Amino acid sequence: MIIMSVDYGDVRTGIAVCDKMQMLASPVCVITERNRDRLLEKIADLASEKRIERFCVGLPKNMDGTYGFRCDACREFGELLEQNTGIPVFFQDERLTTVSAHNILNSADVRGKKRKAVVDAVSAVLILEDYLKTL
Repeated sequence: MIIMSVDYGDVRTGIAVCDKMQMLASPVCVITERNRDRLLEKIADLASEKRIERFCVGLPKNMDGTYGFRCDACREFGELLEQNTGIPVFFQDERLTTVSAHNILNSADVRGKKRKAVVDAVSAVLILEDYLKTL
C-alpha cells in the first residue's frame, strides 16, 4: 500500500511517500501555500499522481501527550483531506520530528535557504517512518 505523509503547516507543508512494500519512506516536496483549499487541491493532485491509498497526517501533540490548538488544526485538515479525496486518513504523533529533521540536516551540512526548503519534507519522512513501524 502506498502511503503519503503530510506534515501540515500554516505556510509550508511537507510531503513524503512510501513504496508499495512500505519499506522506504522518501521525501516528495514541500508545498508553500497559505490557502487551505488550494493546499488540499495540491495534495489531492499529488495523491492521484502517486496512486496513494492512505494518508498519514502528523499530529503535533504537546510533550506531555496532550492535545493543543495545533492538534485540532491538523485533525480538521485531515478530515477535510479525507472528505476531498475519499482516501482514508490516519494520524501519527509527530513530537520532536522537526528537531530530528534539523539534526539530520545539520549532519548533512544543509544550511540556510536549502534547509528551509527541505526541513518539512524530512519531517514528513520521519512521521511516515514512525507510522510504518505501527503497521
